[in-house]
Amino acid sequence: MGKLLNGYILPHPPIIVPGIGHGREREATSTIDAVKRAASEIGKEKPTTIILSTPHGPCFKDYVYIMDAETLAGDFTAFGSPNIQFSYLNNRDLVSLITEKAALAGFGAGGLEASQKRQYGINDRIDHGTLVPLCFIEKELEDFRLVCISTPFLSLQETYDFGKCVQAAVAESEERVVYIASGDLSHKLTRDAPAGYNPKGLAYDEALVEKVRQGDVKGLLETDMDFLEKAGECGTRSIVMMLGAFHGMKLNSEVYSYEGPFGVGYLVAKIDGEDEKESDYVKLARETLETYVRSGNKLNVPEWVPPEFKTKRAGIFVSLKKGGVLRGCIGTIGPVRVNIAEEIINNAISAGMQDPRFPAVKEQELKDLVYSVDVLGAPEKIDSVEELDVKRYGVIVTSGFRRGLLLPDLEGVDTPKKQVEIALEKAGIRSADSYEMQRFEVIRYR
Repeated sequence: MGKLLNGYILPHPPIIVPGIGHGREREATSTIDAVKRAASEIGKEKPTTIILSTPHGPCFKDYVYIMDAETLAGDFTAFGSPNIQFSYLNNRDLVSLITEKAALAGFGAGGLEASQKRQYGINDRIDHGTLVPLCFIEKELEDFRLVCISTPFLSLQETYDFGKCVQAAVAESEERVVYIASGDLSHKLTRDAPAGYNPKGLAYDEALVEKVRQGDVKGLLETDMDFLEKAGECGTRSIVMMLGAFHGMKLNSEVYSYEGPFGVGYLVAKIDGEDEKESDYVKLARETLETYVRSGNKLNVPEWVPPEFKTKRAGIFVSLKKGGVLRGCIGTIGPVRVNIAEEIINNAISAGMQDPRFPAVKEQELKDLVYSVDVLGAPEKIDSVEELDVKRYGVIVTSGFRRGLLLPDLEGVDTPKKQVEIALEKAGIRSADSYEMQRFEVIRYR
């Protein structure tokens, strides 16, 4: 299982890069010192992969572009220094995982075909939003791979939700990851600022820095878009996407520096997430079963559930464990209720009270139960077990009216052959019978 180690908010003014500023970098000494501090910490953390979101890559309104070239390289030719060059190996396996998790959540994401890149004038060179932070980091860290994500013109909530897909992909990988949210704040702080002056600029920066300092994700997501536009910033969506990757964790944040030389706001901060808060999916399943066991009443959809719980549909499995041993598991292969919330509520009750393999859950057991909720992607037909991966895919076997399903990444199920055998047994299908197979992916919440 992969791990998201830490996140950093880093600015990207080329002027702070040695050899480009020609002395003017001294006006941003606090920023340079803070970036060096962050780079030193990253070097000590020794991540295997750095995920970096940048606002200066190809940006779309309905697609999250993730660079897909094998090697990611760039230079500072646009800033008069073509000899300052960098090259990194792309972690294409992790890019694929992020793309798949995004598709399950309803996002278009990933790379582009060569013809599409020509159509949109996209090359495979990394931009200064990526290069500036990495030119400091690579002095402290060797032998890492890179994932470079361009921030899209989605709403802040959608951008945050995409970050949750990054979280799910990292968890499924074997990588140790540091996330870099590259971005500057207002470009309108002074009369000689590059984007002109607007008094909203400083007000915006002060508000954003305080929200970061307090770990106020809700406040950031509720940012007034007109306020954001008037500030002339470029980093907010990058920061929000990173925070989505820390969804469900207790955030510890520290602001290393903030200053506004050259009329542009530069923030350097660290985000550390602790696994403390259970996911909203598990929270709903837990509240549902506890309410039913204690009162006999079915829970109505609570007001606190996220909006997508009421608008999206999917197949859901709710699993219960007690003392590390399965205590109940019931689900639906595809959506049968009006939304995700109702799917979780009904399947949580079924897992605790109606799984024929176990007696109904008693009230005294509630405190000992550990929940997980799997959100299923669309199944696809396969022709052989060679197309299965027990860590990544679940399997569905069907023969006539008999159907069996087994979720992925289950303890003790370590080969596709065993996975299929268990699914057949659950369905009452003999291995000699004629049957069809489908595979599916899940996002697992704990």
